[in-house]
Amino acid sequence: MSGYDHGGPAGYGQPGGGGVPGSPGSTYVPPPAPSPYQQPPQQPSARPRTSLAVALEQSRYRLLVTAAVVTTVFTAISVKLAMATLFAGGGEPRQHVALEVDNTTTNRADIVDRNGNLLATSLVTQSLFADPKLVSRPEEAAQKLVSVLPELDYKDLVGKLSGDRRFVWLKRNLTPKQQAAVHRLGIPGVAFEREERRFYPAGPLASHVVGFTGIDNNGLAGMEQGFNKRLTEDPGTPLQLSLDLRLQHVLKKELTATVQEFSAIGAAGIVFDVRTGEVLAMVSLPDFDPQDPTGLNPDTLFNRATLGVYEMGSTFKIFNSALAFDAGRIRPSDMFDAKNPIKIGRFTINDYHSLHRALTVAEVFQHSSNLGSVRMVQQVGIAAQKAFMTKMGFTKPTGLELPESGWPLVPNPWREVNSYTISFGHGISVSPMHTVAAAASVINGGLFHKPTLLKRNSDGEIPTEQVVSRQTSDLMRRMFRFVVTEGTGKSADVKGYVVGGKTGTADKQKGRHYQKNSRMSSFLGAFPMNDPRYVVYVLVDEPKATAKTYGYATGGWVAAPAAGRIIKQIGPLLNVPTVDESSPEILNSTFLNAAGSTNWQQSLPPVSAPPPSKGSTVASFPTQTKPR
Repeated sequence: MSGYDHGGPAGYGQPGGGGVPGSPGSTYVPPPAPSPYQQPPQQPSARPRTSLAVALEQSRYRLLVTAAVVTTVFTAISVKLAMATLFAGGGEPRQHVALEVDNTTTNRADIVDRNGNLLATSLVTQSLFADPKLVSRPEEAAQKLVSVLPELDYKDLVGKLSGDRRFVWLKRNLTPKQQAAVHRLGIPGVAFEREERRFYPAGPLASHVVGFTGIDNNGLAGMEQGFNKRLTEDPGTPLQLSLDLRLQHVLKKELTATVQEFSAIGAAGIVFDVRTGEVLAMVSLPDFDPQDPTGLNPDTLFNRATLGVYEMGSTFKIFNSALAFDAGRIRPSDMFDAKNPIKIGRFTINDYHSLHRALTVAEVFQHSSNLGSVRMVQQVGIAAQKAFMTKMGFTKPTGLELPESGWPLVPNPWREVNSYTISFGHGISVSPMHTVAAAASVINGGLFHKPTLLKRNSDGEIPTEQVVSRQTSDLMRRMFRFVVTEGTGKSADVKGYVVGGKTGTADKQKGRHYQKNSRMSSFLGAFPMNDPRYVVYVLVDEPKATAKTYGYATGGWVAAPAAGRIIKQIGPLLNVPTVDESSPEILNSTFLNAAGSTNWQQSLPPVSAPPPSKGSTVASFPTQTKPR
């Protein structure tokens, strides 16, 4: 073997070169050090990228960006859903929240009846105004405005648009069509101002109760005025009245028909809850449109039911009889002279239709005897009468929420002649509301409830005052029923509703004298008399007699039939059940006869004439009565 290595460097492994290190006889020669200037060996160059590779990489980036955006959007939606459902209560929006949002549009609360029917509400409107300084051509602008608003006066508009003021109203409360028409004109210096207008869906039906507002939406009459502060300070809560629009409609319809039939100048009517003191319906005729009350006859704005005070005539015998019973000195069977006129000073008191005999207390009420009423109050005394009338609320306003509440006219001093005339409803003037509230307390067990036009809370306490005893109230219920079954109020009877009441007719005083052909005819009815619930009062101002009424225009011929028609229609609406009026249960609580007996089972002998006693005489029982 030769030992040559052809792959090594010169002198390494060559003969004489020393051989392999460590081998005998050899010398080691290290390899030469690399030169610092020697270039490293070059790597092979990268292969160029193809267009397909570039497109794939761009697509990959776009997919990543799209995925990131979608992820972000869905994350935000998830966060919103979590906040809306987990942290905000979830479910449907609560009702009161929705109301709060809606109520921000108006600044005056609604008025509703006891069943929630809308009586008054506010609508957002736009009013037209101008800045004359910005109107360059007043004549041309006025001509354009009149073309779309023909109710405006051209000369008046020119004057307003040519003035020196910076603000003038041109027209208040435009309709949307009017606003759009003016807007299309594009007149410089003419613009719109947001306002509110009161709207009355029931129209004149409850105008004297609800009232109306002025151009600036401030209350000027009725509940709008009486509760102006409440309606503006709490616009989100409707003001709920005690009125029932159904009863209001029936009452107005029948009063209107009565006024037309008897050619009267006006009328008033009230439906009253004797257990709560709530006024369920109240009408005064003539009435008015609360949407446009300006320019009307003041008589149409006058509320006969609360503001008008009148001598009530024979309906006041209700209180004279209650006074006599409550004093404990008189019973229904007591008799009083109703034959001989009573003279006091230059005055002489007579009966409208004298029976020319003595009458029991029951008959005095039945036939509406003035003479018998005076004899009764003579037994009681002036002081007791004055105290009783004061207790019944006849010396001050009723306290009803309406600003139109009249002050009674009472005698001062309260002399003997005043005591006599007050016993049969003359010499003292009160409003129909006074009469109704007092009469309700006479038949409901003796409890006086302050009348109200606001719906009472069924769970709330009703302020009451005991004004007569329960025994007196029981006797007065029987007296009421007796007038309708056997007296002057027969035409008010409605089968099944156990109606009772009292008629009244009073000549109107004009100046210092009474006019016989100018009268107030009224009827105060209640039902059912076995368990009184409601009072229905009808007053007709200056009715004229007709052939149908045989020349009479008294309460029994005019007001009582109207009350009967009203009771017949509202009884079902009030869920009052009809009963058998001849049943023992009903008779036990309502029966009274001419002799003053409350025992319907007792067989009574005919009334005989006892010897005269204390000026009293007795005659036979009359077989026919004339309404009074």
